[in-house]
Amino acid sequence: MTLKEKLFNIVFDNAWEYKPENTTPELEKIADEFAIEFAEWYLDLWNRNDSSFDDNSPQKLLEIYKREQGL
Repeated sequence: MTLKEKLFNIVFDNAWEYKPENTTPELEKIADEFAIEFAEWYLDLWNRNDSSFDDNSPQKLLEIYKREQGL
């Protein structure tokens, strides 16, 4: 499931009766998982001395990661 789908499902499932205490922990969990996965990918890229690490800004690296992961 893509990041957008995960976020949409959390919001949609709570659309009729929005309660921050129900959605916020789930959204935070998804954001944390994404951040950890990106950090692991980034460190792997750095450890392999991948040329794309040197040639791209953090924003560009995030775009590459999202494209590679189908996000």
